Amino acid sequence: MAITYHDLYLNTRMALTGAGIEAAQLEARELICAAAGKTAEELYRDISLYTTDEIAVQTEALLARRLAGEPIAYLIGEWSFCGLPFYVSPEALIPRVDTEMLAQLAMNRLKENPGHTRILDLCAGTGCLGITAAALVKTTRAVLVDLSDGALELCKRNIRRNRLTGRVVYLKGDALQAPSHALGQFDVLVCNPPYIPTGDLAALDHSVKDFEPMMALDGGEDGLDFYRVITHLWQPALRPGGHLLFEVGIGQAEKVAWLMVKAGYENIRITRDTGGIDRVVEGQRPKDREIPDPLHDTTEEEG
Repeated sequence: MAITYHDLYLNTRMALTGAGIEAAQLEARELICAAAGKTAEELYRDISLYTTDEIAVQTEALLARRLAGEPIAYLIGEWSFCGLPFYVSPEALIPRVDTEMLAQLAMNRLKENPGHTRILDLCAGTGCLGITAAALVKTTRAVLVDLSDGALELCKRNIRRNRLTGRVVYLKGDALQAPSHALGQFDVLVCNPPYIPTGDLAALDHSVKDFEPMMALDGGEDGLDFYRVITHLWQPALRPGGHLLFEVGIGQAEKVAWLMVKAGYENIRITRDTGGIDRVVEGQRPKDREIPDPLHDTTEEEG
């Protein structure tokens, strides 16, 4: 039965609203654009025209998957981060607005250095942090490191999509192992590691636990495994005076800050995201002394 894009949009939005999806207006538009292969501008241009049965059926199929809990980003295959486009898939976490604060602070630190700079995006996923830094700070080169082959494929595609071949590279690496000396040193190391405590994974929202990669979520018994290791083992990858920046989960900021204190980092700061939650913990590698080894420090952790 013939239907206009306008009616298809209204029906899709109504179904999403009825399911309690807050961004029903935006998601209805994105689902139809994905089904029709149109940009938002093209959809608005053609809104009064009749669509095809094929597009209507494809929209309904995407809508059914969305109502079953599948994230909208995976359905349309891309998402925006800091205004840049990124391919996404279930091989990596979806870039989130909360993480844009981490990207902005990392870029601020890069801009403090005159001349050319280097940033390491560890546990890179889609590569959104390192790619954004390289795209928006023109004097910066980035290295993206992840253990997942699927995530590295996304990194490769996103480097090309944002036309950064030559200034951004991707490498396979394990954040829980010491880095190769061949990596060299960086002005900024930015990391959004797995930080959900293992016991809390089952209570995550259906759209997260059943669709996003568990490898990128599980942070160990207390959620701090990656922070403990990275603050020490990856410090040789930071130049003296370089900055380490982490995204952290709710209630983890002070614990991560204390790990950095024990590891000898200076100028430690905690920054809230736009929702008022402590989201980023950062510290600076001392310029004139070695960092102690916190993995062999028996002092009881605070917090």
